[in-house]
Amino acid sequence: MAQLNLFPLKSIVSPKWYIFKTLEIGKVHERLPLKELGECLPPQDENSKGAPRWLSNEGMFALMFLKHYLNLSDHQLIERFNTDWSLQIFCNRPLADGELIKDSNLPSRVRTHIAKHADLNQLQTVLLNHWKDDIENTHVLSMDATCYESCIRFPTDVKLLWESNQWVYEKLLFKLCKVTGERRPRNKFIDQKRKQLTYDRLRKKSIKKGKARKKSLIYLLGKGLGQLQDFLNLHPEVILTSHQYGYIRTIKKVLQQQEYLFNNPGEKVKDRIVSLYKPYVRPIVRGKENKPVEFGMKVHMLQTGGIQYFDLMDFNAYNECKRLKISCLKHRMLFGQLHQLSADKIYPTNENRRYITSKHIFTNFAKKAPSN
Repeated sequence: MAQLNLFPLKSIVSPKWYIFKTLEIGKVHERLPLKELGECLPPQDENSKGAPRWLSNEGMFALMFLKHYLNLSDHQLIERFNTDWSLQIFCNRPLADGELIKDSNLPSRVRTHIAKHADLNQLQTVLLNHWKDDIENTHVLSMDATCYESCIRFPTDVKLLWESNQWVYEKLLFKLCKVTGERRPRNKFIDQKRKQLTYDRLRKKSIKKGKARKKSLIYLLGKGLGQLQDFLNLHPEVILTSHQYGYIRTIKKVLQQQEYLFNNPGEKVKDRIVSLYKPYVRPIVRGKENKPVEFGMKVHMLQTGGIQYFDLMDFNAYNECKRLKISCLKHRMLFGQLHQLSADKIYPTNENRRYITSKHIFTNFAKKAPSN
């Protein structure tokens, strides 16, 4: 005799789902192309080792939307997720009775996974194609460049050289000597540490004193790298991690750049390193009155109908006026037409003016002064 199920699963889930669709968060869920976004990530391999992925590809993007839509921190988002069934339905991951997420680092790991495997241009194209029917004034384009600053302290040559010396001596060489029982090699690190503390306490640091500090720190860093190499040659059983080798390569490049700048004052160095722990960050000259130089990623932004999207992101400096033709082409590929363009004073070069005229685009560019 067939067993009669008095409480089928559908009768329990369906009421919550119908209530969810009437809520504001449910209406937001309907406007998101989560399936298309999920296809931008590689599918999960069912035969892979380890525990199965806790969230699907669609659930990962849904969790990131929730974080910014609700304006919550990672810890607050997990607490809200554990107690709010609507968020669980939003991510298609309902929790069982008594089940809780105890890992508050889950949103951080999801962000890392998306950043590693997803293409930003592909994600933007999916979103814009899904929303472009609701965007108004698609024939109007605005563009400008900005800088997303990285969280680093204001860099100076003395700070960078001292951080490099601290890493070579205190964080690697001295620790390796302690592990192997080897006597520390003779150097002036302790004396230079006292001098550095004295220099840091100065309210006014003259150019002469700064030059003297750089000379001493450059010599100390070169000696430290040599002693570290000698130690590794004497102890082949000591194996450094790839993380440590990465720092050593960065420090060697810092030493080469600082030696060149010290011996050739006033010269410039390509791909200058300004942070030991973020060697990819470059100084971006912005020309602002209160902040002439910024340190971070330079981004060329486009805006259509109140929706902003990225055109180019790069840690190296570039001239945004050269992106005008490419930006106009991207806009036409997405929205089909472009009749009006708005940009600041750096864009109206002669080449861009000729291009705008040939495409019959109305702009806010000021007219050129008549030649005598």
